[in-house]
Amino acid sequence: MAVNRKVQFEVEGIDESNDFAAMLEESFKRTEEDSEGTIVEIRGDEALVDVGKKSEGRLPLSEITDENGKLIYNVGDTIKVVITGRGAVSHKKALRKEKVKAFIQNYNPETHQDAFDVKIISKNKGGFVATDNNGVEFFLPKTQSGFKNANDVVGKSYKVKIIKVDDEEQSIVVSRKKLLDEDRRKRKEALCSIVENADVIEGTIKKITTYGMFVDVGGVDGLVHYSEISYKGPVNPSSLYKEGDKVAVKVMSYDNEKRHLSLSIKAAMPDPWDEIKDGLEVGDTIKVTISNIEPYGAFVDLGNDIEGFLHISEISWDKNIKNPKDHICEGEEIDVEVIEIDANDRRLRVSLKNLLPKPFDEFKKDFKEGMVTKGLITSVTNFGAFVKIGSVEGLLHNEDASWDRNVRCKDLYKVNDEVEVKITKIDDKEQKVSLSAKELKQSPVQEFASKYKVGDIVKGTIRDIKDFGVFVELGDNVDALIRKEDLGSADIDALKVGDEIEAAIAFIDDRKNRIRLSVKFLARQKEREVLNEINSDDKMTLGDLIKDQLK
Repeated sequence: MAVNRKVQFEVEGIDESNDFAAMLEESFKRTEEDSEGTIVEIRGDEALVDVGKKSEGRLPLSEITDENGKLIYNVGDTIKVVITGRGAVSHKKALRKEKVKAFIQNYNPETHQDAFDVKIISKNKGGFVATDNNGVEFFLPKTQSGFKNANDVVGKSYKVKIIKVDDEEQSIVVSRKKLLDEDRRKRKEALCSIVENADVIEGTIKKITTYGMFVDVGGVDGLVHYSEISYKGPVNPSSLYKEGDKVAVKVMSYDNEKRHLSLSIKAAMPDPWDEIKDGLEVGDTIKVTISNIEPYGAFVDLGNDIEGFLHISEISWDKNIKNPKDHICEGEEIDVEVIEIDANDRRLRVSLKNLLPKPFDEFKKDFKEGMVTKGLITSVTNFGAFVKIGSVEGLLHNEDASWDRNVRCKDLYKVNDEVEVKITKIDDKEQKVSLSAKELKQSPVQEFASKYKVGDIVKGTIRDIKDFGVFVELGDNVDALIRKEDLGSADIDALKVGDEIEAAIAFIDDRKNRIRLSVKFLARQKEREVLNEINSDDKMTLGDLIKDQLK
């Protein structure tokens, strides 16, 4: 029996090794017999049908009742059935066979070449039984299914194509695999055509993600990475496009191993950098729109798919700017100056502050050296404090904050304190302003000058020794200098810090707070005092002494 079956398979031209299960199912179908029968009795959930055999066939009552449970046929009615064996008959199978028979009679290979949808209703050893919208049954062999996992296909719909119609066996065999193979072939041909195409092609956006967009180009999906959308740089795709939009793209590369097609939108457009590299120069003023603000600066749109960068330090002349949003806002249109342009590296930097009035120039209009004014402390450092006066910051050095040399700015001030100062110097070249707070108060030297005059003899403590002389402390914050040449007979190498020294006042400048002493001048003073004492002696004068020496 097995030999006869094998011969029959070979005559029909079917490969037993590939479709034995499907042909086995076909052999089972041949045991079924089409017939007509008369309903002779209804018993429980079955109807007995006389089909001309020794015994009546058993027909499930569910096959001849409507959706409301009402009988469609009664005892004595003749109906079409299929004898399925072992005393069982089926009316529904007979109806399905009628539909298959009608389909086969109307079948035209020329007009039934297109794919159509079927729904899998059951599976067996040979494959799957499927029906179309009209209830026509088709057989889908396992080898023609193309299913990687057939466990959950029942109840689902798939596209298939007719590959065989057997009028004798009243069967229609379909294939899903043939469609998949054709689709793969078409995709491969389309892919080869697309990859080799260097021209701009049109595609349809199928899906938008955070990292880019999938675009259908001729039946093949390619990825446009978010960095390949605009010459501005990486952008959010959903802010510019929506699914279904048509876009012009260009093929960048294809990874055969990963089957990954890379596309570019920006490569399909003219390069805007080519337009500006010869027409824009450093120093040019251009109008831009603030497109995005970050803590470190802002990106500006030139309106031709090019973005420039406005660093936070180029927004304002104010060095203490904390947040760009305090000065500019997104969407604002402003004029800026080009300060750097590099078409090769696609870098453009601009400045807003260069087009604003310079604070130093504005300051010089309102303030002069020697003026006394008020300002706010903006920062305190180890060497002094910066004071905001008008539109600039001046430096109040520690030594100019107080006449007390031990007092520093951080001991006197804190940020946002208001302080009265004198403008001591305006440096145009360096654009720096020097301030003084101590010059608004009487200096210790001025107080000293009100008590002493040139020629007075004073005592002090040596505070510091230099090559050019000795600094002597005369009192609280009052220093005087004894030049080396004014030390007289005193040996500078023998002196040391902390020694007490006596000298005469040789010079006082209370405006510049300078005092000079002289030991030599002190010696002369003492000599003069001695001479005065001698000259005032009634018994012998200096003249008498000289005469005695000449004798």
